[in-house]
Amino acid sequence: MDTPRSSASHSGKGAHRQVESEAYMSAKANGRPVLCEFSQCPGKPANLIDRVRNVIGLITGALITDNANVTVTQLGDGRVVCLSQSTKSTILIDPDSLGTMGRFRYTDGLSSMLQSRHPIMNESEFLTLLLDLVRSGYLVVRMEAGSSERKVIGRVDCRGGPMPGWMHSFAVTEKYVVVPEMPLQYSASNMLKSEPALFYAFDWLPESGIYMHVASVEVPPFMTFHFINAYEEKADEDGQATTVIVDCCEYYADPTMIQTLLLHKLRSGTNKDELPDSRVGRFRIPLDGTPSGELQSVLDPEEHGRGIDMCNINPSCLGKKYRYIYA
Repeated sequence: MDTPRSSASHSGKGAHRQVESEAYMSAKANGRPVLCEFSQCPGKPANLIDRVRNVIGLITGALITDNANVTVTQLGDGRVVCLSQSTKSTILIDPDSLGTMGRFRYTDGLSSMLQSRHPIMNESEFLTLLLDLVRSGYLVVRMEAGSSERKVIGRVDCRGGPMPGWMHSFAVTEKYVVVPEMPLQYSASNMLKSEPALFYAFDWLPESGIYMHVASVEVPPFMTFHFINAYEEKADEDGQATTVIVDCCEYYADPTMIQTLLLHKLRSGTNKDELPDSRVGRFRIPLDGTPSGELQSVLDPEEHGRGIDMCNINPSCLGKKYRYIYA
């Protein structure tokens, strides 16, 4: 979990503060989480009225968390926000005091309740993906620096089932937005029943098909939290892109990585060295109409101890061919 931190250079000390979200304040008041978190349901319905109340709360977003516990980032105009999976978890903070300033209010009227936990930003724009749980797809949206209005610049319909796949992050090249469709799909039935599925809010359904949407090709099964970078591979003759290369921290299509992050397992001390193996996975996405892409290990896993994640690159290489990652 990312908690906002500031550095007081004159004293050599750092500081951190908890974002005072609705989820945090209500959990503090009740002694337990009361909203739907990533791995937390508000409680099994005791009767039909409770079930109806929970369904209404999920549809309206009232029961969905605003716990901004994944990303802390600065927008192009200097505003600093914390955010997570729900769109209402985008919260403004004061970068000097780390005080919570309130919810970031989008002015566009887009109704999606879920978003990528890792948007892509530069000095001029903010790019992210919004999930469409009704029509099973993803909206690609752009917000200019200084604005609070997201504009839809594209849409991808899911090919692998009636519900979208989980999408923690995504990638961009200089010309393309790369939209992943993993087989870890939202479970509509469990969400409506306020009961956890096998993987919290998700089912693992590799038989439904796995896709990478640039030219919308089918790819081998994969499991990832974080994409590293993407770029276009160009032909020598005319300089046109023939392939999109997409790199990520990939867990050999093993969704149990999610379960190993349970707090009681991490705190028990028995989970040492039990994290699933990971690698730098590289997708090769053809742009010539070929229906399938490839997934390979781009590095020998022994070079990084068969465990790698939370990668960074030189920001100037975003969307371009690059040589180094820092993890």
